Amino acid sequence: MGFKKSLPAFILVMAPAVCLLLIAASILYGAKNISMDTVWDSIFAFDPESIDHQIIMSSRLPRVVGAMLIGAFLAVSGALMQGMTRNYLASPSIMGVSDGSVFAVTLFMVFIPNASSNMYIVSSLVGSAIGAAVVFGLAWLIPGGLSPVRLAILGTVIGTFLSGTAEALAAYFQISQSISFWYNARLHAMDPELIKLSIPFAIVGLFLAVVLSKSITLLSLGDETAKGLGVKTWLVKGLAMLAVVILTGVSVALAGKVAFVGLIVPHIARYLSGSDYRWIVPVSGVLGGMFLALCDILARFVNSPFETPVGVITSLIGVPFFLYLIKTRGGAQRA
Repeated sequence: MGFKKSLPAFILVMAPAVCLLLIAASILYGAKNISMDTVWDSIFAFDPESIDHQIIMSSRLPRVVGAMLIGAFLAVSGALMQGMTRNYLASPSIMGVSDGSVFAVTLFMVFIPNASSNMYIVSSLVGSAIGAAVVFGLAWLIPGGLSPVRLAILGTVIGTFLSGTAEALAAYFQISQSISFWYNARLHAMDPELIKLSIPFAIVGLFLAVVLSKSITLLSLGDETAKGLGVKTWLVKGLAMLAVVILTGVSVALAGKVAFVGLIVPHIARYLSGSDYRWIVPVSGVLGGMFLALCDILARFVNSPFETPVGVITSLIGVPFFLYLIKTRGGAQRA
C-alpha cells in the first residue's frame, strides 16, 4: 500500500531520465542511424555544413520534443475531459475536438493561404472550441446523450462530418497536398518555430489544468456532491474545457490529429495514481509524452526503411483499448 501511494511521485521523479533516453533513441535511430559522437558534436559544436548535424537539429530533435509535448497535451486534455464528465470514453479525438481543429485549419488554408504560423495556432484553437461546443451542445439536447457510449458515438459522427467536409474542401480548392499534414500526424515535418510559438498557449492550458485539478477530483464524484462541497461546477467545467480547447488546438496545429493518446493514457495514470486529479493530471502529462515518443520510435521500425504514420501505431493500441472499455464498462457513467 505504501508503494502504491508513492508510485505517482516515483513516476514524476524518474520521468526526466526516461525522457532523456527516449530523446536519445529518437535522435539516434531512423532511416539513417547516427552515432552518439555525431549527436554530441551537433549539440556542442554545430557545423552547418554537416548533413548529419542538420538532420539532428532541424528534424530529429524538434520531432521528439514535439512528440513529447503533443502527447502530454493530449493526455492532460483527456484526463480533464474524463474527470469533469465522468465519462471513461472521453478524449479529444473521440469527442470531435481534434476534428474541429483540422476543419478550422483547412478553412484557414483555403481562405487565408499566406497567413503566419501564429494564425494557424489561433485557427486551430477556434476549431477545437467549435468541435467541443457542437458535440456537447447536441449531447445536452438528445435524451441520454451524455452517457459514455452515446456521447462517443455522437462525437465520432460529428468528428467524421467535420473531417469529411474538410477533406472535400481541400480537394475542391486543390490544397490536399498541403493539408495532408494535419490528417496524417506527420511528426517528421515538425516546425521548430511553431513549437516556440505554441509554448505560451500551452503554458496557459497546463496552468489551468493544474489549478483546476482539485476541483476536477470533486467533479468526478458527481455534480451534486461537488456542489455540496462548494465547487462552482459550471465555472470549473467552463475553465476545464478552455484548457482542453487550448491544449488540443495547440497539438493539432503542431502535428495534426493524433488519435487515442487522450483516451488511453489517463486510464493508465488513474490506475497508477488513484482518484486524485492533483496526481492524475501531471502523471498523465508525463506518461502521454513518453507514450507518443515511444510510438513514434516504433513507427520507424514497423516497415523499415519506410516510416509508418504514428497514428497507425496509436490506433493499433487504442482501438482494442476502446473496445475493451466498452465491453467492461458498458454504457454507464463512471462511478
